[in-house]
Amino acid sequence: MPARPSAPWSPLSWRRGAAAALGAAIAGTALGAVVAATASGGLGTGNGLGGAFVAMLVGLAGTVLCARELRRFRRVG
Repeated sequence: MPARPSAPWSPLSWRRGAAAALGAAIAGTALGAVVAATASGGLGTGNGLGGAFVAMLVGLAGTVLCARELRRFRRVG
């Protein structure tokens, strides 16, 4: 049985989580941009254009928050 860490949430696991969230946020932003670029028709036509805009906004917000968190880890540890 492997030894348990002294703290259940080590700074390394938080950093990995923030890096994974940053990757997911960037991917969501990129996929939203692809859907928005390839959607034929406007809002309300059922092509997913509104969802693409929401995905881009949420992805950008997630990218900013994750980047702030990773900068904080770089400064602290």
